[in-house]
This record gives sequence, structure tokens and C-alpha cells, in this order.
Amino acid sequence: MIVGFWIAVTGLALVLFLAVHLGGVGMALVDPTGFERFATSLHRQVWLPWLEVALLAAVLGHPLLSLHRARANCQARGPAAGPLRSRRQGPWESLAALAARVIPWSGSLLLLFLLLHLAQLRWHRPADGAELAAVLAVLQVPWCLALYAVAGAAAGLHLLHGAESALRRLGLLEPANAAALRLGGRGLALLLGAGFALLPLALVLRPAVPLVAGG
Repeated sequence: MIVGFWIAVTGLALVLFLAVHLGGVGMALVDPTGFERFATSLHRQVWLPWLEVALLAAVLGHPLLSLHRARANCQARGPAAGPLRSRRQGPWESLAALAARVIPWSGSLLLLFLLLHLAQLRWHRPADGAELAAVLAVLQVPWCLALYAVAGAAAGLHLLHGAESALRRLGLLEPANAAALRLGGRGLALLLGAGFALLPLALVLRPAVPLVAGG
């Protein structure tokens, strides 16, 4: 019970971060100068290292706890038990079932992508005012652009199963609200997945806009 609770909490914390991150990077499409000011201001905040420590704990804790829970469930069902299958019907259910089956693979891909992303744009952070140029330099490499798009799709697929799972583990999914919460979770998965998959391409294809220096 405790393990399931922390799987849900760490997962939802990462979803919140993804939503904020998508909004921040998406600013580069409509206001490149504002994006640079935002990035510079963010990296000067004294609380940022503490936030990064909390995110690191969530990034490491979520998969480790999930592996522990999956192993315990497998032992409880026994070696002869097959994979669990949903009996619900509907246009989303086949995709949701696929998301559940591949969740270890989508999670592994996201972890590998995160390491690459940090190595490219965080561990060697660009100078103030050069954040967008560094992002575009990464995305100009074809295999990087493809990987960023695939990782975005993987995030959406992972969340398609994970959102409902987190709500169930927190005891929030009840017959009266299950349909609405399930639809909301899947809508969020679609929004974040499509956003992160399409944003790299949109940034590469956007017309070059000169940055305006400002405070």
C-alpha cells in the first residue's frame, strides 16, 4: 500500500514538472526573448538546486518503486499467471492496453532520453541569452530531433496508463467519477505526448526571429 502510494506521488510530481516544462519551452515559439529571460531568471533562483534534488528523487524513486511493485505482483500471481487484461470496451481501450504492456519499455526510453537531455542542455548549461540557440543546435542533428520526438510520444504513452494507475493507487478513482477522471487523464496524456513530440519539430521549422536584448 505504501509503495503504491509513493509510486503515484512521484509519478504525479513528474507529470506536474512535465506540464510546467512544456509551457516554459513552448514560450520559445511565440516569444523567444521572453523565453531567454525566463530561462536566465529560473537558473538564478536559490531554490532551483533543491527543486532539482526533489526531481532527482522522483526520477530515481518512481522506476525503482515500480520495479519492486511489479516483482511483488508477479510473485503473488505466480509464474503461470498471464498478463492482466482490461474488460472495458471503447475507442481508447486498445491503446490503453498497449500503454500498459509497454510501460517498462517507455519508462526505460524516457530514462535514457533524460540522461542525454541533461548532458546536452543542463550539465553544460548554455550562457545567459544562448539557451534557445543551444536547443536549436541540438535539434538540428537529425537523430536528436527524431529521439526527442519519439521520447515525447513515449511520455504520452507512459502517462496514458500511468495517470489512471496513480489515481487508483491514491483511492481517487470511484464509480461516480471514474469516467471523468479517466477521460481527463487520457486527455492530459495526449496533450503532453503530442506537445513534446511536436514541439521539437515546430522549433526547428519556426522562422528565424532575432532576439531583442532586454532586461
